[in-house]
Amino acid sequence: MENEFVVTTVRLLLAALAGGLIGLERSHHGRPAGFRTHTLVCISAALLMVLGVFQWDLVLHAPIETIRVDPTRMAQGIMTGIGFLGAGVIFKERLSVRGLTTAASIWMTASIGVVIGMGLYYAGFLATMLTLGVLSLFRWVERVIPSVHYGQLVVRFPRHEIMPEGDLRALISEHTINSAKLSYQLDREGKIFQYQMTIDAIDTTNFRKLTETLTNMENVLEFTLVPTGD
Repeated sequence: MENEFVVTTVRLLLAALAGGLIGLERSHHGRPAGFRTHTLVCISAALLMVLGVFQWDLVLHAPIETIRVDPTRMAQGIMTGIGFLGAGVIFKERLSVRGLTTAASIWMTASIGVVIGMGLYYAGFLATMLTLGVLSLFRWVERVIPSVHYGQLVVRFPRHEIMPEGDLRALISEHTINSAKLSYQLDREGKIFQYQMTIDAIDTTNFRKLTETLTNMENVLEFTLVPTGD
């Protein structure tokens, strides 16, 4: 059997390298769970799997009929624990949900640590390269491929200067923006009338142009446009 100290050292160092590479990408883009977090996650996963690999050394003197070995149980426990850590980096910012990619990268980093800890070096290397490719290359692909951007628009008018719904929709459409899910509200003891709707556009600069138009309209009392990241 391979020397325990050599095997443990090699596997933990490789796990640190894999986790560090993924963590550097996250840190570079300003994510809260970055270099140190991903490195520690990968090392800890590999360490626990190394424990599973050498668990026979811990039970040499136990009766053979009492030993039940299942390497997958350790991996299952690791991934369950990582789920709580991943959930901690997901947060809601107003109408947007952020941190999903970082949570996925933490979960993937733990998986890489598991396979490296088991000695599956090629699988660990390939998974690390694929993860880095997804996090970096796919970011460029997302920028190139047109996608729909959503926002939540709220426009408020004085009760006696309400813009008709059709005119408001036409104004929004003039900026190459679609509108849907329109709702109405009368507020402040009937003095303020409010439209609230979901809008979407291919180009986010259309949102900025719409806000400029609304700013220059005298009958618009106030408005709010919040990108939702939907």
